[in-house]
Amino acid sequence: MTDVQMSDSEPQTAAAPVYAAPAPAVLHHLKEIASVIEAGSLSKEVRWISRAVRLTVALRRRLAARDVSTFVAFVLPASSDAYARLTSLVPKEDETEMDVDTAAPATQISIKHGLPEIEIYCYLLVMIFLIDQKKYDDAKACATASIARLKNLNRRTVDVLASRLYFYYSYVHELTNSLAEIRGSLLALHRMATLHRDELGQETLLNLLLRNYLHYNLYDQAEKLRSKAPRFEAHSNQQFCRYLFYLGKIRTIQLEYTDAKESLLQAARKAPITARGFRIQCNKWAIIVRLLLGEIPERTVFMQKGMKQALTPYFELTNAVRIGDLELFRAVADKFASTFSADRTRNLIVRLRHNVIRTGLRNISISYSRISLADIAKKLRLDSENPVADAESIVAKAIRDGAIDATIDHANGWMVSKETGDVYSTNEPQIAFNSRIAFCLNMHNEAVKAMRFPPNSHKEKESAEKRRERLQQEEELAKHMAEEDDDDF
Repeated sequence: MTDVQMSDSEPQTAAAPVYAAPAPAVLHHLKEIASVIEAGSLSKEVRWISRAVRLTVALRRRLAARDVSTFVAFVLPASSDAYARLTSLVPKEDETEMDVDTAAPATQISIKHGLPEIEIYCYLLVMIFLIDQKKYDDAKACATASIARLKNLNRRTVDVLASRLYFYYSYVHELTNSLAEIRGSLLALHRMATLHRDELGQETLLNLLLRNYLHYNLYDQAEKLRSKAPRFEAHSNQQFCRYLFYLGKIRTIQLEYTDAKESLLQAARKAPITARGFRIQCNKWAIIVRLLLGEIPERTVFMQKGMKQALTPYFELTNAVRIGDLELFRAVADKFASTFSADRTRNLIVRLRHNVIRTGLRNISISYSRISLADIAKKLRLDSENPVADAESIVAKAIRDGAIDATIDHANGWMVSKETGDVYSTNEPQIAFNSRIAFCLNMHNEAVKAMRFPPNSHKEKESAEKRRERLQQEEELAKHMAEEDDDDF
């Protein structure tokens, strides 16, 4: 009896579960996002549309079918084609809790119907929800309908939403292994974005087309498209990182290792910390490129937080190249063959065989002032029919390329190494310092360009109300930036 009396004497505790119900919060946030999009559309401020996309990323994991369907019914006219199409794609759920969802918030939100930005946002929201629910066929139908609708629009306030639709349009076809089907559509969209001067759309579609070509190993077509596509200053850091990564892969296949290394390392540095998978891929390709250039990556590259396990095969490969042991190199390549094939770096690792031999030969030339070609063949573990002749040709090529400073005594079958000079008497230290200074200056210039300043901030004084609004926006941006970057990659 005391328990019953205690519950009767404290009626406030019984209302707590109703207050903590998550459904009204999600639906109310979606309505607030719609009001933000409406404000951006009416004022023609693209930054409001970008803010709405960031807020959507924060809600993505909490979306339910009833929230999406109720929101679509709230913002779209019941007689519109978009409403009929989207409501048929959203799965129906048990409506026993719909009475809780309809609880009105403290402030009523009204949305102006007929805005194309709201309609495109509904397409984006439904597509994200269907992809998360792994309903890929319905997501493809939604993506196709949204792309058809976008072709009839030419508004700068739609560009941010359109770029996200392009991304998920390609992503859902990649999940269903049907990227080749949409290549023509992506090319047509890129042409349309160029004519509309939609630079963010061009940036996104160019990366999607490069990814499409590289998915099927069409590197020549990817390079032709990249070289002829319009160039402009990057609008999105995520898209710029992707572009640098794809450019690095193309340059690597085309044997332009120096440019490839610069692009891959820059992509890895610019990528957000939360994009761990993307940074791992950048580091894998950068390690291979540096090995092909004759460099040995530092151990800290393989010990980065969250990457140690993924980079273990490349660490053992680097160790084999550093030692110059051809037998160990073969063992590592066979041991992690499946990993290298999945990363699409197996063909590049085949190219490393010559670097392993050259590294071993360089170690031999440093250790011995004179050594026979037969002993060189044994130390390099050459398994050909005539190892001495192969060793002679390898030594001759290394001398011609400047890898070692030695001469060949053909009469006696020896390799005679010359004394190593003082590296500080050459221009190499100056070149190294110059490259480091140039890198630091370039990083400083890019950081200055990446800074954002409010328009006309030097002309007008900021009021207290505007300052509070700006600080609130900055806090929301910092709060959702990590989740946005994670979602983008």
